[in-house]
Amino acid sequence: MGLRDLSLKQEYRSDRDDIISELFVPCLSHCIEYDRCIEYISVKSLTTLALGFENFANNKAKMRIISGHRYSASDLSYLTKLFANHHSNFRFKGSFIRDSKIRMLKELIDNHKLEIKIAIPNSEEIVGSFTETIGIFLDEHDDVVTFSGTSNQTFDAQNRNFESVDVFTSWNDKSRVETKIKDFEKLWENKTKFVEVYDFNFAEKNNLLKYDTQWAIDIT
Repeated sequence: MGLRDLSLKQEYRSDRDDIISELFVPCLSHCIEYDRCIEYISVKSLTTLALGFENFANNKAKMRIISGHRYSASDLSYLTKLFANHHSNFRFKGSFIRDSKIRMLKELIDNHKLEIKIAIPNSEEIVGSFTETIGIFLDEHDDVVTFSGTSNQTFDAQNRNFESVDVFTSWNDKSRVETKIKDFEKLWENKTKFVEVYDFNFAEKNNLLKYDTQWAIDIT
């Protein structure tokens, strides 16, 4: 079973749809690659995505994420350790974390199954942060589902926004899907006007990442 076998709609809206259970979970469960542009990420969102990505279990899947440059202090601390080029011990409230989700993230990163790049506007014409929202699911049959219009990155019902999501499939809207893929790849390769895209480690080591306390999210 692949993405083409799912019953997907062209639009999902919070007042009439459960966007997480009707779109995100089915697509994650049936794809081998997930590409995402989003304003910000957290360790909680990454662990939630990895747990929902069934194909990680058989080592087929990978995620590529392009994020803005603002993070909570705790998330930046964790991500810096996770992306360090050596084995790290994680401390939380004074004790070692022996948490399967953290170990799983570290393993995915070390095996290049999870990659993060940072997008930072570099033009006077663009004021503020990178806030583009693109999602791309690819399955083993080369079918693709793309979406735009949501900043939600967790499955936590208490933190969901009111939003709408537009969905495009390679079998019904090939040109739109190809455009989304090209836009993402240009960003990933740092070939997009008005924005510079860096590997996470480079951005962190060169003090390009900023703190934003309103996005502090505890690990659960």
